[in-house]
Amino acid sequence: MIDPQPERITVRIREACRMTGIGRSKLYELIGAGEIEVVKIGALTLVPVASLRKLIERGGQGAGDVK
Repeated sequence: MIDPQPERITVRIREACRMTGIGRSKLYELIGAGEIEVVKIGALTLVPVASLRKLIERGGQGAGDVK
């Protein structure tokens, strides 16, 4: 029997955009405003899935409202 893949805890920028429906520029704007956390490993930028969930749960109610 094959074990199911574990749930990912981080995604790349492109995947974060696809998951949320937020455009790349807006995503970087939210990252710059501290609304979305990122993890940098060398040149690789990873977005914690938990950070994306928090953004959606807040419904944009943060320092820079999502529009």
